[in-house]
Parts: sequence; structure tokens; C-alpha cells
Amino acid sequence: MADSLSFPGWANPQAAGVVRLGASPRRLPAGPGRVAGPDALPRYFEALLSAYGPQHWWPGRSRFEVIAGAILTQNTSWKNVEQAIRNLRRARRLSPKAVLRTPLPRLARLVRPSGTFRQKARTLKAFAAFLARDYQGSLTRMFRTPTASLRERLLALRGVGPETADAILLYAGRRPVFVADAYARRVVERHALLPAGAGYDEVRAAFESALPSDHAVLNEFHALIVHVGKNFCRPAPNCAGCALACFLPPGARP
Repeated sequence: MADSLSFPGWANPQAAGVVRLGASPRRLPAGPGRVAGPDALPRYFEALLSAYGPQHWWPGRSRFEVIAGAILTQNTSWKNVEQAIRNLRRARRLSPKAVLRTPLPRLARLVRPSGTFRQKARTLKAFAAFLARDYQGSLTRMFRTPTASLRERLLALRGVGPETADAILLYAGRRPVFVADAYARRVVERHALLPAGAGYDEVRAAFESALPSDHAVLNEFHALIVHVGKNFCRPAPNCAGCALACFLPPGARP
């Protein structure tokens, strides 16, 4: 999948405290039960947060660094992205203007550790050119654009797919969108929260409708889902010790 992301962590706006669902009417009592489908997702969030705590996502010294990370992390590990980010920082190329000024071959060499480096260098340049053309180079102006409209514009850029666009909106723009990556889709399918084979947009909509429209909650939930995906809900599942094991349908219990 061209837009498959490998996520690290970034201190969210509520990192100093604990993100909770609050008094939303969609909140459900903690603990396993017979609530089925996406309506059970608030329980999943509370169980994960109780078990693993805040994940402190996403690392980045600036909004543009977060955006660059979202582009560079496609189909690679975060360790590789960190090396590419360090290269850009040392070369003083970690800003939209610097990316625009840098010849494509040099930019590609700098981001080589992230893999598919020529394509990613083109995507970085495409984003920087889009920002300069449509928003006079200002991320503040860009993030004033309504979420749905900005998402469409991001998806029109070369090399930006749904996961990358939503990661930019959530982590750099603090918009209340959910990144329905492979980890989230795997959890949803194994727990039978949606029909088998549910697509990206269906999974994204399920999370967004079941939870408060709060970027801090969606940020934290996505971070927690990634933790589960990396440590428990792998292609070959390791359910022992997972905080979500108690929610598995009877036929899927380990």
C-alpha cells in the first residue's frame, strides 16, 4: 500500500494530563460488554488508555517537520525517517522554502534513508510548491482552510494518500480526524466491529462518529491503536496481555 505509515509519537496538546472522553453522550461504561459494532469504540479507548497511558505523539520541532515526517514514513520504519529528518536538519533544509530551493537530486540524497527516496523528495517538493502557490508559504493560512476542503487539496498532491493527508490534518493541523491505518483496520476486522474488508473511509468514519470530535482524543486513540498493532495485534496475533483481548468475539478469542 503506497500510503502505509509507520507512526512514532508526538506530545499531544493534553500530554500534561490524561485525555479522557469527558461527558460526551457517546461515552460508554468502561469494561467489556455486549455492545457491538463501532459503538463499542469508546470502551476500547478507555481500556487502552487505562492499560498503556498517554503515548505522547508525534515527535517534531515544527509543524513542517511533522508534515515531512508524515510523508517520509510511508512504507518504512520510523528509525529510517529519523535519519532522513536529521539529514534535512543538518543541511538546513527542514522548511518549505528550503525544500523548494533544494535541487531534487540533493533533496533525494538527504531523504535516502527513508526509502523510495526519489518519490518522497518529489512529494516534499510538491507540498512545498502547493503551500507557496496557494497559501503564500504559510502553514497558518493553510490550516485555516476547512478540513474537508483541505483534505481534498492534500489528496490531489503527488504522493499523498488518505493516511498521509489525515496524519497531516490530525498531527500538524490538530483537526479532529482519525488516521485509519493498517493497525486500526486490523483491530476493527478481528474484533468484528465492521464487516470484513471494510475500506479506509469506512473505518475512518466509524471512529470519528463513535468518538467526540476532539483532535486530542483521536490523536491519543490512534497512538494507542498503533501500540496494540505493533505489540499484540500483529499479522500473527499475540493476544496474551493485550488490553483488548477481553473484547474479542467468542469465536476469535485466543
